[in-house]
Amino acid sequence: MRLIPKPDGKAVALEAARIVAETISTIPDVSIALPTGRTPVGMYDELVRLHHQARLDFSRVRIFTLDEYMGIPQADPRSFYSYMWTRLLGRVNAAPENIHLHSSTATDASCCQYEAEIRAAGGIELLVAGVGRNGHIAFNEPGSPLDSRTRLVDLAESTLEGMRDEFGDEARPRQAVTIGIGTILEARRVLLLVAGEPKKAALSGLIHGPIQSCNPVSALRAHSNLTIIAEPDALDTA
Repeated sequence: MRLIPKPDGKAVALEAARIVAETISTIPDVSIALPTGRTPVGMYDELVRLHHQARLDFSRVRIFTLDEYMGIPQADPRSFYSYMWTRLLGRVNAAPENIHLHSSTATDASCCQYEAEIRAAGGIELLVAGVGRNGHIAFNEPGSPLDSRTRLVDLAESTLEGMRDEFGDEARPRQAVTIGIGTILEARRVLLLVAGEPKKAALSGLIHGPIQSCNPVSALRAHSNLTIIAEPDALDTA
């Protein structure tokens, strides 16, 4: 486990972009799993800048996403499909045949197919993730099995509460499709981005242990090549 402290969220995002860009430059046909959310927005902006100004080439990169809300149309700006096309995919030269996005109409069969697509790509070389306030990684909520695979999940009440800013008083999706903790742990390298004081308890549980299903991100403690980039508010300095 390697911890890289950064002074603020912007610096977290820039360091993440540096690592992703270096990986792409070293392995042009790399398989990368990418997150959504607020924390990686700056990472995507920097990757787009590097594409346009430093010729960072996405044409052979195989891109996977971590999760998606169920029942949200692709065109809805709150869908992760829309997020990825707006933040990254529509702004770089990623090849359509190399883009693997979860569907908001996913089924058990399509979840199995997603796992097959990961295997066909040779596995995930670099997986970038954030962490939820309740310790979820992707949408693996507390209680998720540590050997879980891509599947449909019910969202925790704490996650639904955190979605209030995004959905307001509208009905919030209560299910999602997500890659599993077992899938995450098979990535050859994991990069965890952590910003904000609400993530402190989950991150502290990961760093200091033990591994507990009530704090799903703590499963990363078992990974042999984990890098954590965190801002001070997320770090337990006591």
